[in-house]
Amino acid sequence: MTEQHLNIAGYKFVVLDDRDALRKPLKQTCDALGLKGTILLSHEGINIFVSGPKKAIETFRDHLCKDSRFADIEFKESFSSHQPFNRMNVRLKQEIISVGLPNFDRVDSHHGRIHPHELHEKLDNEEDVVLLDTRNTYETRLGTFQGAIELDIATFRSFPEAIGKLDESLKDKEIVMFCTGGVRCEKASALMKDAGFRNIRQLEGGILGYFEQVGGDYWNGECFVFDKRVALLPDLSETGTTICFACREPLTPEEQLHPAYVPGESCSYCIDLRQSQTIH
Repeated sequence: MTEQHLNIAGYKFVVLDDRDALRKPLKQTCDALGLKGTILLSHEGINIFVSGPKKAIETFRDHLCKDSRFADIEFKESFSSHQPFNRMNVRLKQEIISVGLPNFDRVDSHHGRIHPHELHEKLDNEEDVVLLDTRNTYETRLGTFQGAIELDIATFRSFPEAIGKLDESLKDKEIVMFCTGGVRCEKASALMKDAGFRNIRQLEGGILGYFEQVGGDYWNGECFVFDKRVALLPDLSETGTTICFACREPLTPEEQLHPAYVPGESCSYCIDLRQSQTIH
């Protein structure tokens, strides 16, 4: 029987003056344990996506806890029958989520959060709450919460400009923002606050945290993830969605039936560009 891989994702915003010195020991530890994935290190914090056998992951987490700065990181977990990453990378970055806002003032952890069960209760009671999807367009088209506002952004760096176009009436509404695991919403909260939105909260643990604690209520579709699994259902199982090699767009099983989809070459999202390049 193929051994299941435990996939964990977690982050923490914390000042890391020794960012550069952390890289080599973390890489050596992960390599020794046979883990694969990506760890991003910045002077503002750490962002972790790693996968491997459950025992190896537990040993890795024990190792992290030896550094008190990382001992309280909350990880989202899921299992897969295969290794979803190709290699192990530990990278030094200016920001652990790029938006051009290093060393930002984090929104208060108590008042700025909403737990999945609390959001579910609000939706059950049809309360006047606005759901704001902070993710990129290629993610939102696979799935999102019912009635959520989508910003139609190609990258998170476009988020500040996008929220500047939101209706002024939303500035007094209760807004619940969400992303895959929560890290983007940390910076989105600060940006929203600076833009004059007065009642903003972020979904604790992101979409994956909601799936773990609540399930798929009020969610339509799949959730894009940044590894070889590509997309997950609310029960955290993989879907048949794949990635176009040429343009990196996610393709559902239905989209893979499109005549423009040629594995390794093109899909319906990039075929026009490919044909144009061939002509020229």
